[in-house]
Amino acid sequence: MLPASTGSNALPPPLMVPLTLIYGADAKGAVCLDGTLPGYHLHPGYGSGANSWLIQLEGGGWCNTIRNCVYRKTTRRGSSTYMEKNLPFTGILSSKAEENPDFFNWNRVKLRYCDGASFSGDGQDEASKLNFRGQRIWLAGMEDLMSKGMSRATEALLSGCSAGGLASILHCDEFRELFPATTKVKCLSDAGFFLDAIDVSGGHTLRNMFEGVVRLQFSLLYLDSLDEFKKNFGAAYMQQNG
Repeated sequence: MLPASTGSNALPPPLMVPLTLIYGADAKGAVCLDGTLPGYHLHPGYGSGANSWLIQLEGGGWCNTIRNCVYRKTTRRGSSTYMEKNLPFTGILSSKAEENPDFFNWNRVKLRYCDGASFSGDGQDEASKLNFRGQRIWLAGMEDLMSKGMSRATEALLSGCSAGGLASILHCDEFRELFPATTKVKCLSDAGFFLDAIDVSGGHTLRNMFEGVVRLQFSLLYLDSLDEFKKNFGAAYMQQNG
């Protein structure tokens, strides 16, 4: 066993960034599964990165049934009540030049994920007191960040991993439209491409899962037509977004 690092050899702890709730978002219907306010963590840029913005969309799977969405709203994936009040910024969000030479001094944001459908749903289930408002959370988050300086960005990167990676694909065009043509805009999906393929059991696990997400959360926004939606929920969702 290697001895623990001590003294001058100890690695400095990661930057801890506080949670910012988006006050007023509820008036626009932009709420987490349980009806609480959405939020994000923002660390301001400086120097050469003062007008550069990196948005990371948090991942964390999906909920495709009433039962697992009801459970999810008792966790940080469905309620800001349970979100960490301070979050370590590491990897692409790190403030350390030696770890993150490209983005360490950019304005870096982590938009928290609490809707269960990759920031894409827009519906509700009154009986279960569930709010499927991912699209509205996305819009409220972008509006709030634009008011805090992102509107002056000279370059902007939308990123995400897994469910957040899928969200970065879903919202890439919308993100581009936020900025003038002179702003350099890119999107980065990390592990956000999900193939509609037969799995080792001979079934379509991912298709069935996405079918449930779309059926439950009314994610019609990214489908070519209602007929296609009715024909094959899951496959249409994956074909459009994969």
